[in-house]
Amino acid sequence: MRTTIDKAGRVVIPAAVRARAGLRPGTALDVLVDDLSVRLVRRVPAPKLVRVGRRLVARPTAKDLPDVDVAALIEDERNRWPR
Repeated sequence: MRTTIDKAGRVVIPAAVRARAGLRPGTALDVLVDDLSVRLVRRVPAPKLVRVGRRLVARPTAKDLPDVDVAALIEDERNRWPR
């Protein structure tokens, strides 16, 4: 998918991408810049460590995580590259 930057410097994230990533109005995003790219990364709270028996287990603290079909994401990634 391709998008452009408008005169105000805004980028429109296509609806299909927003739906797939679970992005809703008000979702916090981090903007990461390196030498070759600009990335938007959904900001989520850090997990909480909880003791279960003698082990520490990381439990998510985010309330509204998107429903992600992992198998579909893997298949999309596989189909992205020519064979």
